Amino acid sequence: MAKTIAVAEQTPNGMQSLKTMPERLSTFLKEVRSEMRKVWWPGWPEVQSTTVVVIITVFIFAGYFWLVDNIIGRAIEALLHALTAR
Repeated sequence: MAKTIAVAEQTPNGMQSLKTMPERLSTFLKEVRSEMRKVWWPGWPEVQSTTVVVIITVFIFAGYFWLVDNIIGRAIEALLHALTAR
């Protein structure tokens, strides 16, 4: 019973939580502002170069997967044809 009362006294009720809300919000917003000042934003030349790298990489992978898909597809087709021709 004593533990229940002690735990009940430690947990904030709805009104206490509501009273501390503006202070917690203010602290949160100050921390967000502080962290946003640490953010480094890339310049336009870096954005362009990384975009080109991503586009080239996408085309390389697309070609690779197209080639692998064709090879596996033709191999399965040949295997099925060989198995059903008998």
